[in-house]
Amino acid sequence: MRARVSWTLVLAAFLALPPFQRERVDEMGFGQIFRIERMRVDPALTQALRSRWDTEASSFAFPWGHMIPSLEDVSRITGLRVYGRAVSGYTYPCYQDLAERLLDLPVERRSSLVPRVALQESLDLFEAGKNAGETEDEYLERLARVSRRELASEPGPQADLDLRRFLVLFLGRLLFATRGDAVHCRFLPLLADLGEVGGYAWGAAFLAHQFDGLSASERQTSTSGFYPFLQVWAYLHLPALRRGELTRPGLVPIARRWDSRRDTRHLADQLEHLQEAIDSYPYLDVVWQPYLGEGDEGQPWLVQAHPYFDRSVWLHALNLVLPLNLFLTQRSLGFRQSVVEFPVRDRFRRPDSRERAREQVENWERKGKGVGSDATTDDAYLQAYALKYGGKVYKSARHQVDVTGEIASLRALLQSAVQDREAAQRQTAELRSELERVRGTGAGGASSSRSAGGSPSLMEARLTGAVLRAEEAQRHLEERERDLELAHEQAMTLQSERDQLRVWAEAAEA
Repeated sequence: MRARVSWTLVLAAFLALPPFQRERVDEMGFGQIFRIERMRVDPALTQALRSRWDTEASSFAFPWGHMIPSLEDVSRITGLRVYGRAVSGYTYPCYQDLAERLLDLPVERRSSLVPRVALQESLDLFEAGKNAGETEDEYLERLARVSRRELASEPGPQADLDLRRFLVLFLGRLLFATRGDAVHCRFLPLLADLGEVGGYAWGAAFLAHQFDGLSASERQTSTSGFYPFLQVWAYLHLPALRRGELTRPGLVPIARRWDSRRDTRHLADQLEHLQEAIDSYPYLDVVWQPYLGEGDEGQPWLVQAHPYFDRSVWLHALNLVLPLNLFLTQRSLGFRQSVVEFPVRDRFRRPDSRERAREQVENWERKGKGVGSDATTDDAYLQAYALKYGGKVYKSARHQVDVTGEIASLRALLQSAVQDREAAQRQTAELRSELERVRGTGAGGASSSRSAGGSPSLMEARLTGAVLRAEEAQRHLEERERDLELAHEQAMTLQSERDQLRVWAEAAEA
């Protein structure tokens, strides 16, 4: 089932719930999802991002360095809770007895899947097809109206049964959806006590699921799970791609503000354009900290979430446990990126050691490890990054000749040099302003030594020396920037010549 259709069905089931049930869903921390407008799927953007995912590092590998969706992204974009108990545990090979007891639904023996149709019908979502000429809103209202007639209207055992069925549909078909038509029961053990559901960090589990989905084959074009998250993440961090439209500014969570920009080109053409756009993306247009101007008003879920925002930690989604390696993206926390040891493959999918599993749960309970940096420039990291990834950071055909990553390294170093030079300019301007202020203060005083042409004050002398040193540093950085620009231009010229030679060779071979 297509992702947008799944969203409509789950939203209809939510709207069909009586008010007291919707309040329970809100108390569990899921209510904000249902305030987000339905958004068009952008499979080209998802596929372009997936092709950049480095499973080994659990990170995107772009030409300008690592970037990683974070717990703050999840919290601000979706409104999901990223705090609480880890969604840890195991999946079982068979959920038959549990499904019969908690859902009153049949599950085939030795199976972990509930048939989607049976689950929908248990919520009276019979007429799942859209009628000819029916608008999206009319279709949604019809589905909700039909379902609402049969659901329990008062608290009690039947209402609990209805809510568990809804949560299985919501978790299995929207938040943690996988490919295929059936709905997985893997979270059912956590739904036995409905009063405990809101105590889990579902947003962290959702992020682990997103990481796992990005690790799928880059040739996969279908989109599963709550797809608006990655799309809005790209709108915020890579705005120059122009894939989203800000239509409702100021709403929270942030996904409510955005719509997907319509693109009528063939999927293959869209993907080719996106790969080229990312390969040549202006480094200074990368938004590392999109939430600097954002407040917390109207977002109570952020209060307990803040302590998790700047930490590397293990993310738990039952027996899927993946690292959030924020130390690779120190620039997203306002630091310069220091040289770090790049991760090697360490996917802890099925805990083979109770000790290991306990350590990773304790890591979550301690909120992982804080991230910081005392680096003053990104240069050493960018050079190590270019050595590790080389030309793999490029995906479009025009950039494939950069096998050694020479151009990627030069562009990244040039970006770093521009940032250093701009910082030096600001520092020099501030020192000059302070020097003028001190001179003005001295000129307006009654000091006879100054009026008689005496030596300047000690502070003025120190500031004069600081300005001279700052100007010298700025000149040095400007020279370095010019040298890197020249080297980059020469590398691009060489690439163009290589491209032409390749075209001639292919033509001759043909």
